Amino acid sequence: MLDAALIEKFRKIKLLSLDLDGTLTDGGLYYAEDGSELRKYHVQDGLGIVMCMKEGIEVCLLTLSNTGAIAKRAERLRIKRYEMGILDKLTRIRAFCTEMGIGLDEVAHVADDVNDLPLLRSIGLPIAVANARPEVKAVSAYVTQARGGDGAVREVCDLLLHHSKHVKRNPLVEGL
Repeated sequence: MLDAALIEKFRKIKLLSLDLDGTLTDGGLYYAEDGSELRKYHVQDGLGIVMCMKEGIEVCLLTLSNTGAIAKRAERLRIKRYEMGILDKLTRIRAFCTEMGIGLDEVAHVADDVNDLPLLRSIGLPIAVANARPEVKAVSAYVTQARGGDGAVREVCDLLLHHSKHVKRNPLVEGL
């Protein structure tokens, strides 16, 4: 159950920012014989992202990793704002906020590891996946019940769709 203060944080969100490895994936990297990296994504996370964008919540993907397969996943989900090879995610989020005309208090970011701490400490709704590093959980306003790569992003999307004042009511999540 969310308290009133946390519900208010969810209500303000206009931009959902996502880490990739350990958040949209389980954090495992699989290597094919040719040396290419493979990742597993949860289909429910993808549908949650699509529903958020359909209802007017912008979604961005920021990752330190850099592969063509990541670009394909972002493009398949029609995420317009995705960047790979990003060390300084806070600077990118500030730029996105300027483009969108919103404040950092209207941003949620979902993460699992310490490289996202500067961003998490600067936004309105920092979120950790269930299997995040303890330091990430410590600065987060919400910790998902689901693990990264196992529906954690969908959990966040459902909460955003249910509580956001920027979207119309979504019958798919009315029961939350």
